[in-house]
Order: sequence, then structure tokens, then C-alpha cells
Amino acid sequence: MNEKIEKSSESLERATLGGGCFWCLEAVYQQISGVRTVISGYAGGAMLNPDYESVCSGTTGHAEIVDVYFDPQIVSYRDLLEIFFVIHDPTTLNYQGNDHGTQYRSVIFTHSDAQNKTAREVVKELEEARIYGKPIVTEITPAPVIYPAEDYHQNFFRRNPHQGYCMAVVSPKLAKFRAKFKSLIAPDYR
Repeated sequence: MNEKIEKSSESLERATLGGGCFWCLEAVYQQISGVRTVISGYAGGAMLNPDYESVCSGTTGHAEIVDVYFDPQIVSYRDLLEIFFVIHDPTTLNYQGNDHGTQYRSVIFTHSDAQNKTAREVVKELEEARIYGKPIVTEITPAPVIYPAEDYHQNFFRRNPHQGYCMAVVSPKLAKFRAKFKSLIAPDYR
């Protein structure tokens, strides 16, 4: 799936981010101008072709991630990272809210030296500004093999906005994003 996107859209770049449940990140990144595709998935573990149940067991080493394909002429990688650090808590090791386990860790999987450099610069700037009051524990590492999640996880918030988790957890993160990054919201979502 991901190879088709890359080959058909040479001008797109790819950002792979994990910050808790992928439903939250997916809902936010889908509303950003310049983002063409967001795919929920798994990355960073040892098991080949993991599925949701195995990742949730915490034994595979995978994180829930979103694979974001974006047009850098419209939205920058730095913008995507700045959003990332607003919509999740990068100071909690292996959990976000009530979601606990390594699959919910804060992680940036980079696809180039430039992305690695930018990610480290953003973390350094946030730490120097003491935005959080605690150290940032976000892992920054080269992108491993990325596996798309099952179809029922794709576009989850769009299809299930009134589901309990979506209302209690996803909607507040989406509102936080929309309040802070109004200029980056795609016209279809304004």
C-alpha cells in the first residue's frame, strides 16, 4: 500500500509518528492542508506482519503509528512535528492517558537525515523552552518496516465520531489542534 503512494506521488514526503493510539493522530493529520494520505499502522517491533491483537499484547515491540504522506510545498515536516508535540504528551514513557504499553510510546521514525536533524532540533527547542516541565522521552530513530493496520482502523474517527473513545479522547485532541493551528487546517475542514 505505502509503496504505491510513494511511486505515484514523487513530490510527496513521508512522516511516521507514534504518540499513543493511532486513531487520535490520524484524525488530526487528516485535517491538515497538504496532507494527502494518512495510514494507521505498526512499526518498530520484531514480529513480521503484526496484527492489532498481537501489538496490543505488548510483546511485539511495535508502536501504533500514523504514516503521513504530505506535500512539503504546502506543509513542512517541522509543522507536522510541532502539531505532534501539541496533541500528545511526549514526557510519558510508554503511555498516553489511559493507554499503557510500549505500543503507545512517543516515537518519531525518520525517513532521512534531514528529518532526523529536524526532529532533534524541535525536541531540543522544546526542552530549552521548558514547555513540559519534564524531560521529553520521544524516541527518534530511522524508520523500520511499517505495516498498515487492519482496514477497520483506517479512517476510524471519520467513520465513528460518536463512538465512546472517539468522543472522550480523539475529539479533545482534535479540538486542541484546531484551536492552535487554525492556519494549517485544510479548507474542507474549516
